[in-house]
Amino acid sequence: MIRIDGRHLSTAQIATAADGPLTVEVSGPALDRVARSHQQAVLAGRLRPIYGLSTGVGANRSVDVEPDTAGAQGLLRSHATSAGGPRSADRVRAMLLIRLNQLCAGGAGLRPVVVSALAEMINADALPVIREFVGIGTAELSALASTALALQDRSPAHDRLVFGPHDALPFISSNAAALSDAALAAHRLGTGARAALAVAALSFAAVSGNAEAYAAPVEQATPMPGARAACRVMRALVGAPEPARIQDPYGLRALPQGHGMLLDALSGLTATIDAFVNAPSENPSILPDGSVAHHGGFHAGYLALACDAAAIASVQSGQLSLNRLTYASEPNHTGLEPFLGDGTPGASGVMVVEYVAAAALGDLRAAAAPAATQSITLSRGIEDTASFASLAARQLLTAAERYELLVACELVAAARALRMAGSRTALTGPQARALELAAELPGGVADRDLTGDLELGQRLVPALAELVGPYYDGD
Repeated sequence: MIRIDGRHLSTAQIATAADGPLTVEVSGPALDRVARSHQQAVLAGRLRPIYGLSTGVGANRSVDVEPDTAGAQGLLRSHATSAGGPRSADRVRAMLLIRLNQLCAGGAGLRPVVVSALAEMINADALPVIREFVGIGTAELSALASTALALQDRSPAHDRLVFGPHDALPFISSNAAALSDAALAAHRLGTGARAALAVAALSFAAVSGNAEAYAAPVEQATPMPGARAACRVMRALVGAPEPARIQDPYGLRALPQGHGMLLDALSGLTATIDAFVNAPSENPSILPDGSVAHHGGFHAGYLALACDAAAIASVQSGQLSLNRLTYASEPNHTGLEPFLGDGTPGASGVMVVEYVAAAALGDLRAAAAPAATQSITLSRGIEDTASFASLAARQLLTAAERYELLVACELVAAARALRMAGSRTALTGPQARALELAAELPGGVADRDLTGDLELGQRLVPALAELVGPYYDGD
């Protein structure tokens, strides 16, 4: 059960609930806020022009219209236009949950009955079909217009819900679809980022790394929260063993700096998502206190920039993961057979795992192409900017998946290296627990198809992240 109050919905709640089915309950104060906002919208509409109520929308904003149900229905039907394949259930659930909470913040001016109907849709898991191309970061009008039509269709004949002039534009004026993608991506990438530290600790042990790279003075050398957290976690995971070299290659030595950027970017992204899912950002905004403002809050540039930053930072961290995998293949680092093979001349071992990781990194880099640098001019030249936050969030979903695959590739190599080294390598308690989690990976080092190993490695990512949690959360 998630209690919706328009104030406290978090990225973590959204991601957890998205797997569904879920149950929501709208708080009394939230419904009261919605009712007062609607009352103010009705009053304001009698006293002054209101965009989308007494005017058309887009370049039609200067066209006076008579507020009526026919116009509201026409707006929903026209704005439901979309394209592409249907979005997955988790993405749609997250979007509906976010939109419900935003409406409960009390700035849309629509009727409370619409909020209650949306809550009922969520509880029934009656998900509308939402297609891929629904927005450009200036409100996902198509996604929410489709949702509004679905709400009407599922309402009972004896108590038919019909969106009126005070409901149509206010309901669809939101970036809830981009926010849902961003929330799911942030959660998955955050899980991968924590797991990556556990796997890096295994790679560290496999090559007898130098823990000075994570020592307390490094926190002063790179005094950023993410870098400092990475130092403290790695110190807890790897201990202070005798190193094999005075300085490790960058994949280990620059881990606090490269991975710390990702931790900080994810922190910033989560804060951005949390702010927007609890904000009454509809245009126009009509607050319960009677305030009315026509504004550009639909421009989700902050979200686009935060998603881009997380995707770019994931590349910085991901390339270090590929580097560490490469070290595991090199006898000069491990003292083991090339590619961690079985000693047969020419054995490939984990050679192709490195290729797979490189392919994943290539996709990761492509997904990190900044979306926030894009813009467009539409609607007869009137709407002359766009954030493309929807694109940035979709790209981040791809980045999160590819980053997870990189972590799995490194895990397969690191676990094999430590098994081959046996008692030659002393492990700390956290390293030993991480290796125990990897015990599900098949044994043996003879050449074979490692596809299943990589799939299993990806499934182990949440457990590895949980192992790191106490050390990271305690920072």
